[in-house]
Amino acid sequence: MADDTSSPMDRFCGSTFWNATETWYTNDPDFTPCFEQTALVWTPCAFYWAFVIFDFYYLKASLDRNIPWNKLNVSKALVNLGLLVITALDLIMALVKKGGDSELPLYDLDVWGPIIKFATFLLLFIFIPLNRKYGVQTTGCQFIFWFLLTVLSIPRCRTEVRLDAERQKILNSQQPSEQDFSWEEYQFVSFFIFFTFTSIMLILNCFADGMPRQTKYQRGENEIPELSASFLSRITYQWFDKMALKGYRNPLEEKDLWDLRPQDSCSEVMPIFAHHWNQNVRKNYKNKARVEPKAQFSNGNVTFENPHGEKNGRKKGMASIMPPIYKSFGGVFLFGALMKLFTDTLTFAQPQVLSLIISFVEAQDAEPEWKGILYAVLLFVLAAAQTFILGQYFHRMFIVGLRIRTALINAIYRKALRISNSTKKESTVGEIVNLMAVDAQRFMELTTYLNMIWSAPLQIGLALYFLWQQLGPSVLAGLAVMIILIPVNGVIASRIKTYQIRQMKYKDERVKLMNEVLSGIKVLKLYAWEPSFEKQVLDIRDKEIATLRSTAYLNAGTSFLWSCAPFLVSLVTFATYVLTSEANQLSVEKVLVSIALFDLMKLPLTILPMLSVDIAETQVSVNRINKFLNSEELDPNSVLHDSSKPHPMSIENGEFSWGDEITLRNINIEVKKGSLVALVGTVGSGKSSVVQAFLGEMEKLAGVVNTVGKLAYVPQQAWIQNATVRDNILFGQTYDRKRYNKVIDACALRADIDILSAGDLTEIGEKGINLSGGQKQRISLARAVYSDADLYLLDDPLSAVDAHVGKHIFEEVIGPKGILARKSRVLVTHGVTFLPQVDSIYVIKMGEISESGTFDQLVKNKGAFADFIIQHLQEGNEEEEELNQIKRQISSTADVPELLGTVEKAIKLARTESLSDSISVTSADSLMGGGGSLRRRTKRQDSHDSVASAASLKKKQEVEGKLIETEKSQTGGVEFAVYKHYIKSVGIFLSVATLVLNFVFQAFQIGSNLWLTQWANDQNVANDTGLRDMYLGVYGAFGFGQGLCNYGAAISLFTATLHASSRVFHRLFNNIMHCPSEFFDTTPKGRILDRCSSDVNCLDLVMPLNIRMVMSTAFQVLATIVVISLSTPIFLAVIVPIAFLYYFAQRFYVATSRQLMRLESVSRSPIYSHFSETVTGASTIRAYNVGDRFIEESDAKVDKNQVCKYPSVIANRWLAIRLEMVGNLIILFASLFAVLGGQTNPGLVGLSVSYALQVTQTLNWLVRMSSDIETNIVSVERIKEYGETKQEAPWELEQDKNKPKNWPQEGRVEFQNFQVRYREGLDLVLRGVSFNIQGGEKVGIVGRTGAGKSSLTLALFRIIEAAGGRISIDGVDIASMGLHMLRSRLTIIPQDPVLFSGSLRINLDPFEIKTDDEIWKALELSHLKSFVKSLAAGLNHEIAEGGENLSVGQRQLVCLARALLRKTKVLVLDEATAAVDLETDDLIQKTIRTEFKECTVLTIAHRLNTILDSDKVIVLDKGQIIEFASPTELLDNPKSAFYSMAKDANLV
Repeated sequence: MADDTSSPMDRFCGSTFWNATETWYTNDPDFTPCFEQTALVWTPCAFYWAFVIFDFYYLKASLDRNIPWNKLNVSKALVNLGLLVITALDLIMALVKKGGDSELPLYDLDVWGPIIKFATFLLLFIFIPLNRKYGVQTTGCQFIFWFLLTVLSIPRCRTEVRLDAERQKILNSQQPSEQDFSWEEYQFVSFFIFFTFTSIMLILNCFADGMPRQTKYQRGENEIPELSASFLSRITYQWFDKMALKGYRNPLEEKDLWDLRPQDSCSEVMPIFAHHWNQNVRKNYKNKARVEPKAQFSNGNVTFENPHGEKNGRKKGMASIMPPIYKSFGGVFLFGALMKLFTDTLTFAQPQVLSLIISFVEAQDAEPEWKGILYAVLLFVLAAAQTFILGQYFHRMFIVGLRIRTALINAIYRKALRISNSTKKESTVGEIVNLMAVDAQRFMELTTYLNMIWSAPLQIGLALYFLWQQLGPSVLAGLAVMIILIPVNGVIASRIKTYQIRQMKYKDERVKLMNEVLSGIKVLKLYAWEPSFEKQVLDIRDKEIATLRSTAYLNAGTSFLWSCAPFLVSLVTFATYVLTSEANQLSVEKVLVSIALFDLMKLPLTILPMLSVDIAETQVSVNRINKFLNSEELDPNSVLHDSSKPHPMSIENGEFSWGDEITLRNINIEVKKGSLVALVGTVGSGKSSVVQAFLGEMEKLAGVVNTVGKLAYVPQQAWIQNATVRDNILFGQTYDRKRYNKVIDACALRADIDILSAGDLTEIGEKGINLSGGQKQRISLARAVYSDADLYLLDDPLSAVDAHVGKHIFEEVIGPKGILARKSRVLVTHGVTFLPQVDSIYVIKMGEISESGTFDQLVKNKGAFADFIIQHLQEGNEEEEELNQIKRQISSTADVPELLGTVEKAIKLARTESLSDSISVTSADSLMGGGGSLRRRTKRQDSHDSVASAASLKKKQEVEGKLIETEKSQTGGVEFAVYKHYIKSVGIFLSVATLVLNFVFQAFQIGSNLWLTQWANDQNVANDTGLRDMYLGVYGAFGFGQGLCNYGAAISLFTATLHASSRVFHRLFNNIMHCPSEFFDTTPKGRILDRCSSDVNCLDLVMPLNIRMVMSTAFQVLATIVVISLSTPIFLAVIVPIAFLYYFAQRFYVATSRQLMRLESVSRSPIYSHFSETVTGASTIRAYNVGDRFIEESDAKVDKNQVCKYPSVIANRWLAIRLEMVGNLIILFASLFAVLGGQTNPGLVGLSVSYALQVTQTLNWLVRMSSDIETNIVSVERIKEYGETKQEAPWELEQDKNKPKNWPQEGRVEFQNFQVRYREGLDLVLRGVSFNIQGGEKVGIVGRTGAGKSSLTLALFRIIEAAGGRISIDGVDIASMGLHMLRSRLTIIPQDPVLFSGSLRINLDPFEIKTDDEIWKALELSHLKSFVKSLAAGLNHEIAEGGENLSVGQRQLVCLARALLRKTKVLVLDEATAAVDLETDDLIQKTIRTEFKECTVLTIAHRLNTILDSDKVIVLDKGQIIEFASPTELLDNPKSAFYSMAKDANLV
């Protein structure tokens, strides 16, 4: 070797580093030994040292510890050790054999080469025990290192083998050689040992290490294989194969799914997010005084700070969710961004290789063949690398999206438990649920594309740079076109946004209205008001569709612009290029590379505007979420818990409001330990508000509220969860059978539980839909008693129950001898009876305490209280013994003659009317029948209990007790019928038009490209400007055709899909309104709403885009195959196996993915229904202080949803990797055939390869979109399912028109052997009831709960249809007329007063057929006139959702007003006296007696005076009539059940 070698590298090696003639310009390429020993070894080493930081990060982030030693890691360690030994030996041998005395000079390479390798291997060696200790099962950097090292050592293998062969030649030649080959021999052996070891390491690194012994979270049988999958398995998603196979064989079910990865579960995500949120909140306060610790995660409890802050700390602005999101999830996101950057660079290498291929074909045989093959393989490698990296990138982004969604849902949930009442007023439950369902979801969809914000401009920039190299300054013309198009698009996008906000508004309105309609569906049916509300909903829907239509036209416009954009750009650019100078001629390479680059620009250019719209939408969502999370919360310090105060509950000088005007003022209340305090007063005087003030639900303006001890609260309107009766009573506490039975008996629930199909394991529907008002109230009370608290706030728990049950409950539970005797209790009550037994009484009037004291003191005062009592006694609806008690009490206190006189009168009255509705007629051991029988029953119950716990019974109970049907998730393929149904809704003409237009569009596109290559190949253009202009003109025409077709296709498609979704919704809603009421009993409201909101939303917005994408991609794939086959016909041979592979991947994927999507959507609705339940019951949850348990439940539901969501994300990646590899094969074969096939037309070759380059993306989209259609068509399937449910009888029939306007004229009601059951398969509730009521008779119906009283009325309205027998009114069989005809001619005052949001007027007269005078008259008679007059808006007073802004009594009076407006011959009064105080009750009774004098009145009785003056009484027991006569007649007969009832109550 000459010593004057030029480059430093040559000196370093002592031989040439790079020799171009040997490597490139030759038919037999090879590297120099120096290059092989430096560059090819140091590249992997440099890579590893650069990225080793990731390995350290994984050690830190790992949740596991301590992997046991096993075969794998031991062999890794040994082989690694071997490599260390061999490199050390290399160094020693070099120092021994070379330099110094030996004739071989010692070069730097001989020393530094081994040292660098040694250092790298040492680092790798250190990681083996480290990974083992920290539980890291696989690492990517190491795998890539070994992979690179092995691959890059291959050239040296070839060199060494060749050199060895030469050595053997020299040695074998007979001339004795002077040379000493020992160093070369050593190198040969050492290298092959080294190479073997690296290959072994590569193979060992393909597998993951064993399972760690210590894990932070329990790892079950069912853990996700990804946790212990090797790097190779992770990047190819091979660990998902099992699931894909399983899903292909039979539809996946929930039990097949894997557990969630711990790092994605709420318990890992929440603390991080909460920590950053709290930091962010604190930043928004000027007063930095409060320094708080980090968000602690103690036993699953994350605290969020209140951004509304203390009253004093001034707020700088809203705390936004964005900074915490960046901080919590930014790391993973940035790593993803790095990957994105990398793939973007790879993308642009492809056109460069393409130009190499074209010049290779142009050169025709001048170049050696191996170069062509190299280019083809290079294209393939670039594409494959991109595939793997993109796969990981999307996976990461999805995970970030999922975590953000988890964080937001949980933050919203936790906030909803704490919002103040003024906040609650601002938004309905539906809107709050939407934050969770829509807005949090939107984030998830955006994260995947968010990186395009910087990536798209970067791609455009790179494309322009390479284009400049091809075409020079003419590119600027093209750029100008793009820049002009952007603002045009911006304008359209902003228009679209305004439409979208409008559409969201309409959607919210529609969902809110539907929510109410479904909540009050029973009432709507009773009143026959469905058409009015149906019209309201459909009107909103029509507005929504109109908005969507405008959006669709704009969308088509953007789509037109963007399909024209790339074309316009290339047209302008090429035109400028050839027209600026004669010398500028298009060559094939220029044209095709430019087209490839323009195509690369197409995607970022399309995505940017879409992204801007998306970001704008997400911005709207962020603002909505921020507004909610920053809204006012209840002040946790409004109620103090100061145990030094003398009494456990007190309010001093309290002033409270519900957020606007002051409701309570000058409140001073003290509740002594263990005492019972009653709050009395008229309707709307503020009794309930006092209770709320104790709970801290009201805004405290002044004063001190103090409670010490655990609270229990019984609200006026019971809040019942959708769970079993037992769960509702236990309310999260452990089940203690003795205590539980005691509570049930005390609350008089035993009999009710016995009636229920599965006892106390019966599931209760949403809002307690399958229980009567009294049962709900008693369950609510039982929950309080069971909770064994110290303080009890009872808000009128006795209003909804019958008088006797009320007495029983007072004695057993509330009163001085009850279970709660030792507790401190506040009781709001309307009944006078119990007042003598309470410790003190507070009389509330107009929001102030008018007087207080014991019963005796108040009677002496002759103040408001005495009047209150006198008034009550005059109504005469108390039992005789109770009156005697009051009489004794009063006479013992003082001489108040007028009071005593009233009592005497009342007693006389009571003797004559003693009748109670609460005693089962036939059972002797009734509730009150002496202590003995009660004790007997308890004993019996206990023994019964032990039997019941036997498994067989339990199973039966559970099955029977299921009320809510579990949501079916369809399995298997979506039937073709569903597609047919959808296409039918779309219309045949539009479907065909869309297809044809898309086809023509593709034809134009191929045409224009072929035309360009034709032009580039034409040699005559150089000299003939006319020819050139002709080429240019035709090219332009092609483009124009493309644009037109595209616009046409978009318009026809959007019109078609909208038409479909509008028809589908009409049909769906119409059907739901026609469903019989049993459908609403068994289907939760949330599920129906889900159909009407998210499924319809899917048809409105998602389907059109999906179908559009599928069409365009399908045609594009077709075009690609056509073009490639034109250029290289042999390609058709390969397309068959490739298509086969493709089809397989697609089938496997679709089967699995579709089922996962279904499972996911089924597991999603519980999150929302649990949430809306929580929002409704927030005050109860807070009172019992069980917020944490509910948060845990919510977290569990979110996690469960993730369990279904995560595999479907992975399924997407799994498919993408496989499909893109199929696409990459197409690239490989298209380019290989082009290079080897001897094709002479470089234009066609280039075209086919450039089409092949796009096919990967297109294929991927095609499967994704077609499976999306399959998944979203599920929405059509679900809607179709609800569109085909069983309908009730028709509303109107032709023959109804012949009936007289004022039918029924007499009001004769006749039951003939009538039988009825609630649902198919249940027992009869009425078993052959026959009676006859003359027109104008007043009839009372009595009987214990469950005797079938309500069923009578429901049957009369045909809410439940007859199972046998008939009912006729005025001689007409009611089964023969339309439901509305029947229902609109009967009047009912229902048990629960249901109001709808809207004006008061709409609530009284939804069809707007009555005059104002009639309405005012009705209001006057129902004693609401003065109230309505006092309202600013009068009849147009807005009523809140569910009538929340009226008191319960006022709601009841509104129902009375409705009845008065209707005024038909038959009136049904159903337990209408439940929640009303006696005053209101009296008003209602009087009004009914006077106004409905002429009518037939059926009363389901509660209190004696309501029935006593009736003409007849029906006594029902177990669904049969046992007595039917006038009350006096029955009381005269000592043998009658009626009499024994009265006797049981010691009244006769």
